[in-house]
Amino acid sequence: MTEAYIYDALRTPRGKGRKDGSLHEVTSVRLSALTLNAMKERNNLEGHAVEDVIWGNVTQVMEQGGCLARSAVLASDLDQSIPGLAINRFCASGMEAVNLAANQVKGGAGDAYIAGGVEMMGRVPMGSDGAAIAVDPSLAMETYFVPQGISADIIATEYGFSRDDADALAVESQKRAAEAWADNRFEKSVITVKDQNGLPILDRDEYMRPGTDMQSLGALNPSFQMMGEQMPGFDKVAMLKYPHLERINHIHHAGNSSGIVDGAAAVLIGNKEFGEKYGLKPRARIKATAKIGTDPTIMLTGPVPVTEKILADNGMKISDLDLFEVNEAFASVVLRFQQAFDVDPALVNVNGGSIAMGHPLGATGAIIIGTLLDELERQDKEIGLATLCIASGMGAATIIERV
Repeated sequence: MTEAYIYDALRTPRGKGRKDGSLHEVTSVRLSALTLNAMKERNNLEGHAVEDVIWGNVTQVMEQGGCLARSAVLASDLDQSIPGLAINRFCASGMEAVNLAANQVKGGAGDAYIAGGVEMMGRVPMGSDGAAIAVDPSLAMETYFVPQGISADIIATEYGFSRDDADALAVESQKRAAEAWADNRFEKSVITVKDQNGLPILDRDEYMRPGTDMQSLGALNPSFQMMGEQMPGFDKVAMLKYPHLERINHIHHAGNSSGIVDGAAAVLIGNKEFGEKYGLKPRARIKATAKIGTDPTIMLTGPVPVTEKILADNGMKISDLDLFEVNEAFASVVLRFQQAFDVDPALVNVNGGSIAMGHPLGATGAIIIGTLLDELERQDKEIGLATLCIASGMGAATIIERV
């Protein structure tokens, strides 16, 4: 089978997903086009250079509706002969775009792809698409639907994680992100977002709170306790599904959960012939990909079974992996991954994660693949795993290997 190589990976800085955020006036199409233009310019791509642009996006309504991928191509400097495919696997949409592109290359369906995604959470609010699993009673009741924050608290309750455990992970995420920026570790991958006059709008992640400590987090109230214990009473729904739980321990709040932000990311994937044609040197091969469905109520445990699956499918052990990127959707998701595999926390999210820098839903999967690649190169290590939990109970994973 043909090898699929990563030739480049880039992302925008993550802007606060609010009206006072630096990227608020930038549309989803424009941010996507800027990202595609940067990929084109950095790699001197001309004409029908790639087979397709596969673009992940979660809330596919309003300006993110239609086929956003094709709109982004037409708004960019890419040749109009390049089509676009918009996909949605919730929080793993950007990763699924990369994985799909890699497997297309491996199967011989084109020499190269640009894959990634975007989410402008300050402009298109999360949940505004009216997902059936949340709003259709016939499905929501049958699946014991609860919001993701409740699911994160169920994980904490089921697997014994305390508020201090979650807060300590959040403090470490902020510390690592601040150190990474101070050390210019994102220099290779982060592009500057500029306005129509070429003036810079944002050149670094603006969501970070590097002064975060246990005391400041301790002052925050749990975000999901009221919706769990009072109206609409989702704790009761959870305990119908899991009667062995006497109560749900609500440990998550704004400081130990992922940030609502705006951002985009892209990965250039191609075969050997593509690299030779454009004079590009591959940085890594996509060694393996995997996805899996899980319990839709606890919902966010997907990184554990999908990692077990990708390792088993490829005859590997957890000890074969040098570094890990586990999306920090909520602190308990990462704590559970580390607990399940007895992984050294020093190898997980070395440069911080979504708690510190934010989680632009459709882009994050591509972001963490690029971050993993940069860190493997920085530490001169070989193999890494990126994985995400996914709404409604799924998991996705990608293993990359430097070449």
